[in-house]
Amino acid sequence: MTTWLRFAADGKTGFGTLQGDTIAVHEGCMFAGATATGATVKLADVALEAPCAPSKIVALWNNFHELAAKLKVAEPAEPLYLLKATTSVSAPGSVVRRPASYEGKTVYEGELGIVIGKTLTNVSEAEAAAGIFGYTVVNDITAADILNRDPTFPQWARAKGIDGYGPFGPWIVTDFDPAAARVRTILNGQERQNYPLADMIFPPALLVSLLSKEMTLNPGDLIACGTSVGVGTMKEPTNTIEIEIAGIGTLVNTFVQ
Repeated sequence: MTTWLRFAADGKTGFGTLQGDTIAVHEGCMFAGATATGATVKLADVALEAPCAPSKIVALWNNFHELAAKLKVAEPAEPLYLLKATTSVSAPGSVVRRPASYEGKTVYEGELGIVIGKTLTNVSEAEAAAGIFGYTVVNDITAADILNRDPTFPQWARAKGIDGYGPFGPWIVTDFDPAAARVRTILNGQERQNYPLADMIFPPALLVSLLSKEMTLNPGDLIACGTSVGVGTMKEPTNTIEIEIAGIGTLVNTFVQ
């Protein structure tokens, strides 16, 4: 298992692997041919960036059996997804702000994120599994009141594409088994979500394969696997959201109304 991250220090962005509290700095491409430079920096001395720069973010809807049952909706026969703006990306630890143009409620959604490691087009499930670089933690923040306020057009991309509404990280972990893990979301010190990733309707390799049959997936692309029960509104003027997946880590952000 390797933990990859990106960081900012001395006005520059770098990347490397985490070893305890130290980052082994690398050069080249994280996804193909990265080599260690021999330099190291302390994790405490840098600011974490989003761990990759995706060319697109695919976000799933209704991908958990338990949530479908709670909502009393049919389980989908194929993945239901939207594309989230890459400008929604924000770094671990960053402050996310509700835009002045929107006064409605905003909700958190703790999710597993898949990071693609090689170009995938129309691949089998086995090829998809081999093309997954690793996994990360996602908060698919959503301006919930925008979604259905126009009865003629569900505004998924707009509600989820606001600047900053796509934090993920704190890093990418390879050789991780999602089937054995749970997602916990803690809002202002209180647990709000705690669900098993084994409950996914479309687990990672199958999901990546199906998506690749419709769009080419590029190295660094991010797939947010959807959330399950426990989604809720961030109501305080300042909110701390911690999303934890054991085996990966904890993504922490602050949301300000």
